[in-house]
Amino acid sequence: MDDMDQKCKSYRVPPSMSLTQGAEAADGESCRTSFGNFSADEYCPAVWDKVLCWPPTRRGSVSSLSCPYHLGLDTTRYVTKKCLETGRWEGKGLAGWTNYTPCYSTEMLHLYRKLFSGSSPKDAAEMKIEIAERTRSLEFVGFSVSLAALIVSLVIFSYFRVLKNNRTKIHKNLFVAMITQVVIRLTLYIDQAVIRSKNSRSHGIDNTPILCEAAYVLLEYARTAMFMWMFIEGLYLHNVVTVRVFQEKFHYRLYTGIGWGVPVAMTATWAAISASQMKTKCWWGYNFTIYFWILEGPRVAVILLNFLFLLNIIRVLVVKLRQSRTSEVEQARKAVRAAVVLLPLLGITNLVNMMEAPLDRQVWEFAAWSYTTHFLTSFQGLFVAVLYCFLNGEVRAAVKKSVYIYFLLRPGQFTPRRNSAFVSAACPQPPELPPETRV
Repeated sequence: MDDMDQKCKSYRVPPSMSLTQGAEAADGESCRTSFGNFSADEYCPAVWDKVLCWPPTRRGSVSSLSCPYHLGLDTTRYVTKKCLETGRWEGKGLAGWTNYTPCYSTEMLHLYRKLFSGSSPKDAAEMKIEIAERTRSLEFVGFSVSLAALIVSLVIFSYFRVLKNNRTKIHKNLFVAMITQVVIRLTLYIDQAVIRSKNSRSHGIDNTPILCEAAYVLLEYARTAMFMWMFIEGLYLHNVVTVRVFQEKFHYRLYTGIGWGVPVAMTATWAAISASQMKTKCWWGYNFTIYFWILEGPRVAVILLNFLFLLNIIRVLVVKLRQSRTSEVEQARKAVRAAVVLLPLLGITNLVNMMEAPLDRQVWEFAAWSYTTHFLTSFQGLFVAVLYCFLNGEVRAAVKKSVYIYFLLRPGQFTPRRNSAFVSAACPQPPELPPETRV
């Protein structure tokens, strides 16, 4: 038995498995009654280990059953349980200890080895699991706030005609990709919370074959589409600032093909390989496999390309501002201002999220990484909405004008003196007529 077995031995079942007390009692009783008529001194009795029902087993032999269908377990392998010469199951208590280690996928074993490393592995592991549960709550709040902000931004860009330009078309596609990802994540999180709640009998997405895999395929497609539209944001801004010919023609169909079509091909390739290679429930641990780089590789490339775009944009703008300060250059400078903050923020956020969790480090190090990563990831929709929409000068002017007109058209709400300055700004006066034309 290796170190992994020793460190996990206190868990008679895989730590990721959990059943309600009612389910345990019901399954345990049915397990015992199914072999109720069997009685022999040379056998270990039938026993329920909270996951599987073990039949009576001859003394000094090892019984084996197919690994259960559960997260991180390979159903093509076998779980074992040893009956000692004394007629008792190996381990503490009547149920003894079941060796689920052979069931774990390579990715799951790697995860648990890191989690249970250190001088006090069990205590540290439990603390890290508690931290992970708390960060799930943080994610839920962050994704909910991001979803609301993105929807409001999408409505604003779609409602006001003055905002319907090439740049906002790209913004809207990015928002749709982010909204899709957030909705899928929140759906999965809510489903998992319901399933794990006490006395819940719901089957859930995670426990439904095909539906579970399809949900994660859609999630990865939405994530890949988000990265592609981030790339298009950088590419379009780079072309507007540096390549003048692109200002005359907007290649929206090409951008749409890159933003939505390329992720289809990437995700379909990854899903086909995962379906043929992954044997765990709901492809658990797919993000630890080499196949996942079919998606992660292009995502990393997008982040790096956007950084290169940003550096060249800043270089060109600095040169143009030194040469002249025309309205065109000032307009480009204003367009770049949000990107200078947002592209590095999104790039750093997604790069950190791609890093492997430091499960083998100190608890405080894991906590710092976990809270920082999940905060940035879950709130990035809010960051995008604020910088691309809520703080945008054109958006604020359009909203102010709409609000003013709304109150102006309401009877009894118009105060000329109070609103005279706003009228001048929102509704420019006609040009002065020559004296000879005045009446």
